[in-house]
Amino acid sequence: MGIINRTAALIAAATAVLTVTAPTAFTAQAAQAAPRAEPLAWGGCAGNAAQPQQQCATVAVPLDYRHPDGPRIDLAVSRIASARPELRRGSLLLIPGGPGGTGLNTPSVVLGKLPQEVRDRYDLIGFDPRGVGRSTPVDCGLAHEDLSMVRLRPWPAADGSIDRNTATARRIAEACLRNGGPVLRSISTANEARDLDRIRQALGERRISAWGVSYGTYAGAVYASMFPQHTDRILLDSNDDPDPAKVGRGWLAAYGTGVEDRFPDFAAWAAAPGNPDRLAATPEEVRPLFLGLAARLDREPLPWPGANPAVLDGNALRQTMVESLYDDERFPALARLVLGGLGARPLPAVQSPPDAVLQNTVAVSVGTLCNDVSWPRPTADYPRAVAEERAAHPLTAGMPANVMPCAFWPRPTEPPVAVTSHGPSNVLLVQNLRDPATPYSGALKLRQAFGDRARMVAVDSGGHDAYLANGNACGDALVTDFLVTGRRPATDTRCPAAG
Repeated sequence: MGIINRTAALIAAATAVLTVTAPTAFTAQAAQAAPRAEPLAWGGCAGNAAQPQQQCATVAVPLDYRHPDGPRIDLAVSRIASARPELRRGSLLLIPGGPGGTGLNTPSVVLGKLPQEVRDRYDLIGFDPRGVGRSTPVDCGLAHEDLSMVRLRPWPAADGSIDRNTATARRIAEACLRNGGPVLRSISTANEARDLDRIRQALGERRISAWGVSYGTYAGAVYASMFPQHTDRILLDSNDDPDPAKVGRGWLAAYGTGVEDRFPDFAAWAAAPGNPDRLAATPEEVRPLFLGLAARLDREPLPWPGANPAVLDGNALRQTMVESLYDDERFPALARLVLGGLGARPLPAVQSPPDAVLQNTVAVSVGTLCNDVSWPRPTADYPRAVAEERAAHPLTAGMPANVMPCAFWPRPTEPPVAVTSHGPSNVLLVQNLRDPATPYSGALKLRQAFGDRARMVAVDSGGHDAYLANGNACGDALVTDFLVTGRRPATDTRCPAAG
């Protein structure tokens, strides 16, 4: 997810905001007033990251759906056509995470992972959301230092102070408002849903299926709420809490719970006999070892060439820990960093995305999170909430309750969309029980919001991403059957851990 749930992650006390059930009057009027999307003119894809069979095109959409005849922007769209046209059901729209994640080459990425029976039945459709990548990209013009994930996620100072976080948040907000232009101010989840429907029209589909991952689950849920009559089979994987009073604020807060849910998996791995990166003799020893090292690095940071900033302090260790919990394959890198911090090994080399990529990702994340819902302005509530969060969830040290750029942002131009049970019963949620970024407890809130429209498959696994990500035959089979046949379990189902 974007600044919230990395590839690149952005987001305290609650403020009451107006919610709106969908479809809203604005949505219906805009959908009726906007000229229909032109059919797509497929051609080759720029760059060399795509599979040869992937084609690309552009869709023109209104910059502002309230003024459908006004300025337009281009969205980059891609397709890998069905492997068996005679079995083709329709299009499967692949909704990327973030907010701020690119999705143009997602058809090429998932091509070799999807079961053949899914490939046979769908054209795989990717896209870069507005403002991202090749879709009229935006940029806040941030300084290199403000592209550090240790700053973008609001880690408090070692003593719990949030003064620096507040200054950074204000600086980022001011830069984005100054440099992002009208496209950045137009970015929101509701507008992404409207853009998705324009893509559906351009594809010539009466109804469309979708597979949304991470932030894409919220975007997919908003689409299914705003345009229920145009949905076919909706798969939502690693699910965000849709609470319309919080939206992204709730997603940031969820890290406190999610990291606590997930850390025991790392601890068990890090204490396993025969592990070349073993940290302790028992899982119970790993947590105090980690917390002790983080506290020591708070007091005595180590030089870490190549990092941004070039030091390994407690927050850099915590930030690496959060990102490493997304996938078991990242556990060794975290363990080696711990060993390096302890002096048992050299510190590992740092590999960071190019600044240009981060500039774009951060800008779209800020735009989405801040344009979706109002955030509390800086008050004494923030230090109090951070102190309480530090005590409740030591691993994340108060970060999930801290101040973000949205605290200095103008109020949104429309209220968030409330996900509701109004619409066809055609939604399947798949969710790991121990997800550090979109925890199971939040996924249950999305399941509740959908009511009988949805069923959930909960997988006894850890990490972020569920379908085709954990080797769980039970969960993968249920999801594949839904995509191929439309069948869902009669009731919510829990799949045991992979053997």
